[in-house]
Amino acid sequence: MAESILNDKRLLIVDDEPDVLESLEELVLADAPRCRIDKAGGYEDAVARLEGSSYDLVVLDIMGVRGFDLLEVAVRRQFRVAMLTAHALTPEALKRSYDMKAYAFLPKEKLADIVPFLEDVLKYDYATGWKRLLQKLHGFFSDRFVSDWEQKTGLDWKEWTK
Repeated sequence: MAESILNDKRLLIVDDEPDVLESLEELVLADAPRCRIDKAGGYEDAVARLEGSSYDLVVLDIMGVRGFDLLEVAVRRQFRVAMLTAHALTPEALKRSYDMKAYAFLPKEKLADIVPFLEDVLKYDYATGWKRLLQKLHGFFSDRFVSDWEQKTGLDWKEWTK
């Protein structure tokens, strides 16, 4: 197996669920044992870390930690961000993540496969990364969202999946 691009990177994971923080850390370190991981379980702690440290990648839960507010802080600091959600799994949250310059929108249901998605966030520019994400998750989103989810986002996702 090729060495993970996450090795020797600094990662911040923010989620209000301790088991999700622990699972993410375990999953990343299994493939990238030299990845340096900071964790925050709430908004204030996350803001302090985002403003006081430098990160190669930030993973933000949307619900419970004011994820979109944290996204603003992270983007202002020019950090690459992956949004992670279970409860905000909607076309509107997907579109908002894209518009606010998150590099990815990942369902917690795909947590076991998180490492390749995070590697893509580091490997690819914004547009290419979103195209790859939609190629991988278009079927998942189509199964979870209403039939007109692509129109609700106002983006031409079908064109991206070719």
